[in-house]
Amino acid sequence: MKLQPDKSNAPTINAYGEGWIEVNGQKFTQPLRVSSLPNTTPSPWSVQRFDALSDQDFAHADTTCAELVIFGSGAKLRFPKSEWLAPLICLGIGVETMDTAAACRTYNILASEGRKVTALLLIEN
Repeated sequence: MKLQPDKSNAPTINAYGEGWIEVNGQKFTQPLRVSSLPNTTPSPWSVQRFDALSDQDFAHADTTCAELVIFGSGAKLRFPKSEWLAPLICLGIGVETMDTAAACRTYNILASEGRKVTALLLIEN
């Protein structure tokens, strides 16, 4: 009996530190979007810092096929305004907020299980 699922083809977050995240061996120093959805690659996320977030940053993050969006709020846990997340929730997409380090770990676990997850990660210097 097979107890472990097959390895996912989703991008994997290999490492992270202050001011950077490494995905599949490529280092990113700007906020990014990482998704386990098919035919996606890590891409820049238009927001630069938590204080500059708006509803548009979540609305245009291309998360519509995800089951869950994980928002990594930077070095510390900070919650976006609930009205910014309402369009995702209305589509039946779950949203979880955590600091970026926790978001990286959680994304890897869920992606490895074959879940349709997107992480929106703030990177702070």
